[in-house]
Amino acid sequence: MARDDDDFLPRLGRIRSRGSSKRAKRYLHRVLRAIARAGGKSRGGTPKGGRKFLGNRIGRGAGVGRVLASGDRYAAFRARRVVVKARIVKMAGKGLDGARLHLRYIQRDGVKRDGMPGELYDAEHERANGTAFLDRSAGDRHQFRFIVTAEDGAEHEDLNDLTRRLMQRVEEDLGTKLDWVAVDHYDTGHPHTHIIVRGKDETGRDLVIARDYMSHGLRQRASELVSLDLGPRTDREIQTRLTQEVEQERFTSLDRALLRAADESSHLDVRALTPRASGHSRIQHALRMGRLRTLERLHLAEEIRSGSWQLSAEMESTLRRLGERGDIIKTLHREMAREGRIRRAAEYAIYDPTDTTRPKRLVGRVVARGFSDEAKDRHYLVLDGVDGRTHWVDIGRGDATAPLPEGAIVAISARSANVRAVDRTVAEVAAANQGCYSVDLHQRYDPTASQEFAETHVRRLEAMRRARAGVERLPNGNWIIGPNHLNRVEVYEREEARRQPVTVEILSTLSLSQQLGSDGATWLDRDLVASAPVATRDVGFGHEVRDALARRRQWLVEQELAREEPDRVIYRHDLLASLRRRELGRVATQLSRELDLVYAEPRQGEKIEGIYRRRLDLASGRFALIEKSREFTLVPWRPVLERNLGKPVEGTIRRDIVSWTLDRKRGGPSL
Repeated sequence: MARDDDDFLPRLGRIRSRGSSKRAKRYLHRVLRAIARAGGKSRGGTPKGGRKFLGNRIGRGAGVGRVLASGDRYAAFRARRVVVKARIVKMAGKGLDGARLHLRYIQRDGVKRDGMPGELYDAEHERANGTAFLDRSAGDRHQFRFIVTAEDGAEHEDLNDLTRRLMQRVEEDLGTKLDWVAVDHYDTGHPHTHIIVRGKDETGRDLVIARDYMSHGLRQRASELVSLDLGPRTDREIQTRLTQEVEQERFTSLDRALLRAADESSHLDVRALTPRASGHSRIQHALRMGRLRTLERLHLAEEIRSGSWQLSAEMESTLRRLGERGDIIKTLHREMAREGRIRRAAEYAIYDPTDTTRPKRLVGRVVARGFSDEAKDRHYLVLDGVDGRTHWVDIGRGDATAPLPEGAIVAISARSANVRAVDRTVAEVAAANQGCYSVDLHQRYDPTASQEFAETHVRRLEAMRRARAGVERLPNGNWIIGPNHLNRVEVYEREEARRQPVTVEILSTLSLSQQLGSDGATWLDRDLVASAPVATRDVGFGHEVRDALARRRQWLVEQELAREEPDRVIYRHDLLASLRRRELGRVATQLSRELDLVYAEPRQGEKIEGIYRRRLDLASGRFALIEKSREFTLVPWRPVLERNLGKPVEGTIRRDIVSWTLDRKRGGPSL
């Protein structure tokens, strides 16, 4: 009788017979031995041999990475130093859009030596096709991004050849061909190369690179090539580098050596650093003593008695913060020099969301946007503030803040990381309904709550669901809320605060000069009629804002939208609404001719249905163009609409705000 894969041969016998028990025991022993060999936990729960399984050796290049990491220390001391920052980016969801933005950013203007845009290249072409690379990456699970910075990279005439040789070595180490593109940047003090590698090997399988190779192997290979090109570091070069570190206000290799020589209580006996005791040269001893004097000046070290020093427990973290501050000041100086405005160091400021002594809201003009940490995709803004100072603002992950045009006027405020009242209400309603929440249950629990108010709670839950923060939406629209919901909210808020430490509010996408003669309700108009106008200083951009407000006020008087009295200016009660109608009427007329459709002005309480076509940046704000079969309308825009570009949308206008109902077929919320 022929057997196939579905047939099996039963072995009769008593349950838990001696034979089957022996086989199970032998198999269990094999599993335990495999875990022990991998460095996992033994039967008693303690790591075998003191090691813990961390997954460092999983993937390609694990053996090569371990060998390179345990190389000759003397050779490593002489080798040219290279810094490699690595990041693995998931391509699921909006990952491809993020990859497209990243590719566009690394090819931005001004990154080459001659100030021209960056040029994409690969293993075979001097000018690679970025669109084709993204098309090939469409189905990838992940993507690798590397930033390779050689300390002596400025001595290389062209980094293309170095990058190609490096990637060839990497392919040999990993045992597979790689699909990659790269761009060289020369816009900083240290020329560097951005390398993007697809997460697929030459057979089309997911490419997994061992952590040991990511941490040590790639850097060591790059160092070998740079040392081969320029030769190993000479004694004079090493001494010059160390001499420069003596006075630097950042964490240096001298500090690392001092911390290694100190005991657990950060106490340092300099007698152990003498040439006779340590075996180091007199020059090295003198450099370390000089560094101790610099640390003493920075109040990070204290000489207790002759030959005995006490290092600060916060020495490393403080020096790293000082180094970051120095880099930020250089960035501010470079960006303002590009604008033609050199300022004193006292007029530069770093925005700290946790500083309670500063104003909670910072208003300014966007001068530049860039990477504060390219490996982690963290961005910064340089703002010309109305307080007359230039501010550096860490805005967190790049995808957390929409693109901002240079010259736009924005308001920066610290993001709150506390549990909100909406979260407590959700927890109360869910506790009264066996852990379930919905709009109907909310209104049944609190009859005074309107549907619009309850829908704000659903929007909050939807944001937490997308972040996988422990809430679940059922197909019928109900939400499963756990008893520890508020604890999960705290964790979610902390993660969001790290991802986006500040909130960026766009006050106007138009510059001050564009607002002066605009027929729309500009930011200048809103500030003129505000009960608490923005506080300005008569210096820098603050002076420009004061002058623009005065000129806009005169324009409003000429347009008979305001009148002057001896001691004040009286504005029409419907000033903003009148200006907005003017602008929308003009734009609607232009769009009507362009689209060959009739403009339908929206009314309060009216239901809006149609296809979302595009966003319009006007002086009165951002508006969405909703197109129907024979007509179109313009309504206030919200970020959630961008996920439905070109798709049918539905909403209701309530007090100049549209409540959108999206994803209805999936039981989704109103937004």
